[in-house]
Amino acid sequence: MPEGDPVARERSGRTIAHLVLATRLKTLREAAGISREEAAGALGAHVATVRRIERAATSLDGNQVHTLLRTYGAGTAEIEEILGQLVIANLPGWWHPWRSVMDAWQLDLMSVESAARIIRVWEPALVPALLRTPAYARAVDNVRRPDLSSADNDRRAELLVERQQRLRQQNTYLWAVMSAAALHTSVGGESVMAEQRQALRAAVERPDVTLQIYPLDGPCHVMTGMPTITMYRVDVPGVPDHVVREGDLHGRAEVLSGLREVSAYHVLLDHASVLAPHPDDSKEALS
Repeated sequence: MPEGDPVARERSGRTIAHLVLATRLKTLREAAGISREEAAGALGAHVATVRRIERAATSLDGNQVHTLLRTYGAGTAEIEEILGQLVIANLPGWWHPWRSVMDAWQLDLMSVESAARIIRVWEPALVPALLRTPAYARAVDNVRRPDLSSADNDRRAELLVERQQRLRQQNTYLWAVMSAAALHTSVGGESVMAEQRQALRAAVERPDVTLQIYPLDGPCHVMTGMPTITMYRVDVPGVPDHVVREGDLHGRAEVLSGLREVSAYHVLLDHASVLAPHPDDSKEALS
């Protein structure tokens, strides 16, 4: 997806909600015994249009959806329900006010994060983003994103806090493996690090967080030398797991969703978690 195409990125941010509706349309068509060609005829469109609608590969138009539902024999109540869901799906995501300061990959993946049941992270040198304090996050951006203004930096810290709160509200489980190097790297000064350590101590007491801290003197393992890796698992039929590989000064990242690639990273994260100390040892490392 082109990084300079905000319209495309906004559309991708609604993918999950649209995919749920698209899957329902396909199910209704098949239950009615109607072919894609017949559905396309009802729309006065090419069969490829129906195929794209059922894959959520195009925006869902209310008039088209209404026509398809009537063709499939849906009742009035079901039609109203689905069209109501479409209106909600077309609304801007909660992150819309921060879109001007978000990285392109965040815009692409925010709907996935907002529906994630499990988020797994490998962080080689810093505190994982979703466990950072606002002050620590601003200090990191001051170094990594010199292109950002102070105001933009503050807005990004606000977004991080909102992400963290929403993930807790939706009971998303965060499982992170980080290097102890983060605890020995001064980010933002002594007071910022003291606050960050306290935040980590509080986080490891929560039931929705597992944190493993790989020691500085630990042996080389499969994730050694790899950039920050984040895996999102969403319990929505048809929505694959996603992996984000970070590591660019300008906020660019590689987003993967292919089964083979995601499975490979799943194995790597499992391996790193097995080698890392038990989560209880993290509490000692933070004391």
